[in-house]
Amino acid sequence: MEKLALFGGTPVRTEPFAPWPTFDDRERQYLAAALESRRWGGYPYPSPMSMEFGRRFAEYHGAKYCLPAANGTVTLEIALHAAGLKAGDEVIVPALTFAATAAAAVRQNGVPVFVDLEPRNYCMDPEAFEAAITPKTKAVIPVHLGASIADMDRIMEIARKHGLVVIEDCAHAHGGQWRGQGVGSIGDMGSFSFQSSKLMTSGEGGCITTSDDILRQKCMSLINCGRKEPGYDGFEEQLFTGNYRLSDLQVAVLMGQMDRLDEVTAKRAEMHAYFKQVLHAEVQGLRVLDTDPRTTRLSAYQTIMKFDSEAFAGIHRDRFLEALEKEGVDLDGPFYIPLYHIPIMNATSDEYPELRARYGDGILSATDISCPVAEKAAYEEAVWMHYPHLSGTKKDVEDIVAAIAKVQRLAGDLR
Repeated sequence: MEKLALFGGTPVRTEPFAPWPTFDDRERQYLAAALESRRWGGYPYPSPMSMEFGRRFAEYHGAKYCLPAANGTVTLEIALHAAGLKAGDEVIVPALTFAATAAAAVRQNGVPVFVDLEPRNYCMDPEAFEAAITPKTKAVIPVHLGASIADMDRIMEIARKHGLVVIEDCAHAHGGQWRGQGVGSIGDMGSFSFQSSKLMTSGEGGCITTSDDILRQKCMSLINCGRKEPGYDGFEEQLFTGNYRLSDLQVAVLMGQMDRLDEVTAKRAEMHAYFKQVLHAEVQGLRVLDTDPRTTRLSAYQTIMKFDSEAFAGIHRDRFLEALEKEGVDLDGPFYIPLYHIPIMNATSDEYPELRARYGDGILSATDISCPVAEKAAYEEAVWMHYPHLSGTKKDVEDIVAAIAKVQRLAGDLR
């Protein structure tokens, strides 16, 4: 008699999935070249290898410039600084993303304003964005989430109408393309992360993309301690900042990652489509979020699904995930929760006084923020599958679906 592994049955899957991060001789060769050059750090800035990586990454994404930096958090801060954010300026962000998206505004003495999501893709709802605009609004940071690209047509239309700076948060979206244009090249700037769990990684790292030459120069100065040197001294003001350079050892790893970006992006898109096909044929009540037809190259960092409790004998999503993990498939539910609930968004007004007018003692003390789509996704509905599950074989995908189908068949035992 079939029994869930949670209750002593045989798991569907006992083998590990594809390892991450991946590397081969390409990274080794670039690292050897950096090592032998004896230029291991990021100074003098920029290095020839950093410039070459930036050229290749920008070209792939349809931007004129790409500027590597220390990580994908400071790239957001630098972008806001370069855009002229002043104390008290508001920055509109989606409620469901990593804390850095909003924290970047706080760290620049701005005020993040949280807006709800589109149910179809869990990206920023353009109408909620427009409704949140006030005379204090300076910028908007749409986030390309999981395998979805935010509605950049509508977001750009609204932003241009109101004179707002658009900074795309592309931490999930390396290689993604919207209507033939790379993510990070549609808004005024794009911010990418190369942290260890990202589609391209150097362990830590990030970059800023832009096609505006003055923004390029300001970002370069902000990365390099505020220095103004030949090639990025063509703007008037002196900027106050810190050291956010990326070392050449990290850039060397990214060069190897860049060599395979096209190949792995295509494979993930293929496996994402195969997973969706098999899942929807075998399982009811767990549906992959739709891909917007304007997406012309899918990046597939996370495959996000919607869970319908009624199709699983009325059990809660988290109970489903508990049983699924015992079957050898570890997916996530509250991968993100609304930023106004997450403990690491504990920005208080005694440290950041510009928050007080909107948030009282601090962001987590506010009680009048409501983003129901984001809250339902976080606590009831969203199921996240990290992309290493799509980096292996079709048998891996079939095992994942078989485990989900088994839990669905026996869901009544979980009540």
